[in-house]
Amino acid sequence: MRVLALLVLAFTMTACNQEQDITGSTSICPMRNYSSYNPRDMNQCVAACKACDRGNTVTCSTSCTLKGAH
Repeated sequence: MRVLALLVLAFTMTACNQEQDITGSTSICPMRNYSSYNPRDMNQCVAACKACDRGNTVTCSTSCTLKGAH
């Protein structure tokens, strides 16, 4: 019974962690598009989000604002 519970717990934990956590790091894609990428610059952040994360203006500007871009 314990083995079954551990297996269920293990599968649940791996299912929850499907996205890569990039907190505190800068993605490679914006660095390729901008020689001096500044994630705090709203224009660069939105453009990089649209190009690299396939976002739109609304979602990218919201995301950049939450990341501290001005």
